[in-house]
Amino acid sequence: MHEAERPSRKSVAATGRTTNEEVRQQNLSAVLTLVHTDGALSRSDIGSETGLNRSTVTGLVTELIEIGVACEASTTPTGRVGRPSLGVAADDDVVALSIRVEPDAITVALVGLGGSVHSRVRHDLASAPSPRRFAQITASLVDGMRADIDRHYRLIGAGVAVPGLVDQSGAVLLAPPLGWKRENIRARLEDALKMPVTVGNDASIGAMAEARFGIGRGVDNMLYLGGSLNGIGGGLVFDGTLLRGTSGFAGELGHTVVDPMGARCACGRRGCLGAEVSPGPIMKLLGRRKLDEDDIDIELGVAKDPRVTAELTRQVGILSTALTNFVNAFAPEVVVLSGYLGVLLATSRETLSDAVRVEPVGAEGRQVRLERARMRSRLMQIAPAELAFARLLADPVAHAPSR
Repeated sequence: MHEAERPSRKSVAATGRTTNEEVRQQNLSAVLTLVHTDGALSRSDIGSETGLNRSTVTGLVTELIEIGVACEASTTPTGRVGRPSLGVAADDDVVALSIRVEPDAITVALVGLGGSVHSRVRHDLASAPSPRRFAQITASLVDGMRADIDRHYRLIGAGVAVPGLVDQSGAVLLAPPLGWKRENIRARLEDALKMPVTVGNDASIGAMAEARFGIGRGVDNMLYLGGSLNGIGGGLVFDGTLLRGTSGFAGELGHTVVDPMGARCACGRRGCLGAEVSPGPIMKLLGRRKLDEDDIDIELGVAKDPRVTAELTRQVGILSTALTNFVNAFAPEVVVLSGYLGVLLATSRETLSDAVRVEPVGAEGRQVRLERARMRSRLMQIAPAELAFARLLADPVAHAPSR
């Protein structure tokens, strides 16, 4: 399975693949993926979702438990009289490191299979780190977690989110917020951490995680846009698969020019969407240097300064025009706004809803939902770990960690 694909929850009983080993591998993958994304399920629910018969499900579940990637667990109560059903869940003792690098911080989280965040540590920075400094700090943070990991968990590797263009080899071609160019971050971190590392663009893997765990579950065509002080990134899910484009560089919607005479972007051009729609001016007007998504929600809810209102109106107007253009270009079922853009949706839902439902060409003949990302701050804690879990989900037997 390519790291950017949404894992399948269907068996391969009817796909025409004939070898028993291939069928078994793919069906193990389907079952593990299902409990990874959906949580504890009964064996009958697994059968309904995958199309597999009861005895086959029982055999697959037994094997997943034996290799240590699944476990028995109580399922969600149904309200019916009787004892709770004993189901199957992903074993969250199987963990991956979720690493995110930003100009002002490096964050490392320990994430269990199934999406539980066991622990998290953040190292604040005075300036963007060099690739070498990033590897050194990350290795130091992970070293501080080693004793706990060795005592309680089984680690399969690390996933890294970078605000920039990342190719399929794990090299960062360009990351303007960090000042990085042509850096093989995967190789550098594998050497520093002594474990497998997978690297991806932060917005793309954010879209992937939102599609698996958040508001995009069950949606075949989704446009995801995430905003922060570092800019705006995008991800496009078409027919259930994350669109990668040449060398994996699709989705850089934050570098769509909305005003050729506008603010200078980190990429060197003027008027990119990410430069024009940013929390920076708002935070300056509020007299605050650092605010997370939840803090900005609260601050804007009580702000009375007309300058803040005017700046919000300006940014929402620009964002609404961009959203209309994106809907015209990609025709998604759902548009998901994350981070700072989710904050703007909370303040100006009517204007932004019109941008995706009313303004696009042919709007009367289709319906497009506009949603705020459901996972909020947890999104980028979990998303990088999905990169590390990809090989395990694709082939549980080959990549199950030792006990």
